[in-house]
Amino acid sequence: MSLFAPSSPHYHGMTPVSIVMLRVVLALIPGAALYSWLFGWGVIFNIGLCIATAYISEALMLALRQRPIAIFLSDNSALVTALLIGLALPPLAPWWLPVLGTAFAMVFAKHIYGGLGFNPFNPAMIGYVVVLVSFPREMTSWAAPLTADHQTLNFTQTLALVFSGALPHGLHIDALTAATPLDTLKTQLHLNHSVDQIMSASPIFGAIGGKGWEWVNLAFLGGGLWLMYKKIISWHVPVATLGSLALIALVFFIIDPKLYASPLFHVASGAAILGAFFIATDPVSGAATLKGRLIFGTGVGLLTYIIRTWGGYPDAVAFAVLLMNMAAPTIDHYTQPRVFGHQE
Repeated sequence: MSLFAPSSPHYHGMTPVSIVMLRVVLALIPGAALYSWLFGWGVIFNIGLCIATAYISEALMLALRQRPIAIFLSDNSALVTALLIGLALPPLAPWWLPVLGTAFAMVFAKHIYGGLGFNPFNPAMIGYVVVLVSFPREMTSWAAPLTADHQTLNFTQTLALVFSGALPHGLHIDALTAATPLDTLKTQLHLNHSVDQIMSASPIFGAIGGKGWEWVNLAFLGGGLWLMYKKIISWHVPVATLGSLALIALVFFIIDPKLYASPLFHVASGAAILGAFFIATDPVSGAATLKGRLIFGTGVGLLTYIIRTWGGYPDAVAFAVLLMNMAAPTIDHYTQPRVFGHQE
């Protein structure tokens, strides 16, 4: 019997950054496609504008920093950032909103700090939060899902609305938009309605979460699990994020189900799954140690629930991730594994 005995070194090369980023993009495609089908052409316009802005901004900054443009543009990191911002924006947002958010993310959140690998905060979430706090009216006008029986726009009508603000004759913007399920829940709870009353009275709620959002989140879940299977991300951050979010939601749901939504609703609504698998797992701005990733993900889940329930923003994933980005260096400092052969 012949045995294969390779000689040293036995080092296996790391997957190139460009391949890692490309696999993240592939994992996002099913969710993005379903999102576009359910919420209209505006999703495609947002993504396209974000991608174009991301590459132009990155090329300009690389030129100013006297770095090789082709090499850095081909690492696909700008593409991932653009996709995440495009998916986070309202589908009927005016054209300048994705352009402004993406340009800020690339210039101030990425290249001002030294480019890929040096940014302390997630660039996509920085860009999203900047336009969210700066333009609340545009950022809260969400297109209603196709399944909610609202008026929809075709390709040409969406193009006219995004770039000129023009609507078909006799059609008002209120007929196209609706508050998100998380926003509706938060607003109606303040009017002393119970969770059951709110979810049964509004057509934007589905069986477990927001109508349409459930399927989009299911597609993002599939993409995230594929990334774990391909070992692009580890299980620690997604499990800790979704587990802590579900656990704290369960505690309050048990205390008062009329006032607090179920854990399944919180996990299946908003950007919880997208954030857990594609945003909080950013290896640059997140925690690096395995124990630290569990703490980081737990913090993201808890902060998401706290801000959603008692804060000023219905969906809080971006703020939760950025707050935990601030804590990541400290988490890594106190969770360094013990060096073999040494004791505390």
